[in-house]
Amino acid sequence: EMALSPRSRCLILLCLTAVHCGHAQSCMDKHQVVGVLRQMEKFLKGQEIRFTEALRIMKSKLASLQNSVSKLPQADQSAAPTTCPSLQPPAHGTKFGSKHFVGHEVHFTCSQGYQLVGSSTRVCRDNGTWSGVGAVCKDISECASNPCQNGGTCVEGTNQYKCTCPQDWSGSHCQHRTQTDVNECEVYRHDQGGKLCVHECVNVPGSYHCSCPSGYKLLPDGRSCEDVDECLSQKHNCSRGTCINTGGGFRCANPECPRAHGNTSYVKTSPFQCERNPCPMGSRSCHLAPKTVSFHYLSLPSNLQTPATLFRMATAAAPGRTGPDSLRFGIAGGNSRGIFVMQRSDRQTGELILVQQLRGPQEVSVDVEMSEYAERSFQAKHVARVQVLVSSYNF
Repeated sequence: EMALSPRSRCLILLCLTAVHCGHAQSCMDKHQVVGVLRQMEKFLKGQEIRFTEALRIMKSKLASLQNSVSKLPQADQSAAPTTCPSLQPPAHGTKFGSKHFVGHEVHFTCSQGYQLVGSSTRVCRDNGTWSGVGAVCKDISECASNPCQNGGTCVEGTNQYKCTCPQDWSGSHCQHRTQTDVNECEVYRHDQGGKLCVHECVNVPGSYHCSCPSGYKLLPDGRSCEDVDECLSQKHNCSRGTCINTGGGFRCANPECPRAHGNTSYVKTSPFQCERNPCPMGSRSCHLAPKTVSFHYLSLPSNLQTPATLFRMATAAAPGRTGPDSLRFGIAGGNSRGIFVMQRSDRQTGELILVQQLRGPQEVSVDVEMSEYAERSFQAKHVARVQVLVSSYNF
């Protein structure tokens, strides 16, 4: 600011006006006016110097700013792209991931029988290129490990290989010498027209041996197989229910009584038998319901020769009481394919007979019933539920 008081500023303005009008003598004398003008000139010169210096500093800052801006990359020439080019899945392989933006990933896997060569994962980078190298699925060579022995030639197949053996060698890897070994299993089959072993014959150099499936044991004759009774040998885990031996295994059985219906209900009197509770007077439906329901499990070999008697059902009178005059036997359910028939073997016994061969493994259930009559009047009915468990083998 100008170093003059407000009064001096006013006087200068008045005197300048007076001089312009020709009345300077009324304001201040000439010397005073010259002094004030010199003071103003000195002030204005200082202001000019400061303005010039400020302008120089501003020009210097503008030049520095322009220099910095000129070093920045041009947005329309070198700005990083926002996407990468699309990648295709390799032949015999699959690509996962469809986004091609910066920072996104794609993944590659190969089909069974092929091995991935290259990068299994690639990332889109800021410069618009993918990381890693291209993925290729190459066929896995089963023969690369030289599995064929004794000069055998390995031939590639679809996910497998085969050894072509030279003369005098055989086996899947050409591991057996054949010029001195006789395959007793094949010789017996050709000469005798049958099997040397009940289950499987295994040829070994200079001999043979028979083997049995799991759950069976080889008998002393070295050829036959016998089922292992897991229930008898305590080789089972039936913590609940009763162990039932089957061909090659076991079953944990815990049958339930028929559900109560109307006035009819049952109570379990043993692990495999239920008895009907006393019927209310006059309840015909309860009286006609089975008096007892028993459960039976039969283990059979596959393709058992038929006809074969599987189960017998009979009645016996309590001491001091006369038995029923007559009995009637029949199949109550579970025989939709006509596999079984029920027939009388004598006056008090009925037999369940298998009339069709059953090929295992499978399970078949059938209900047989026995009705008691006295003087041609219905007395009671008993039902036996038979579960037939057919093994996979015919021994």
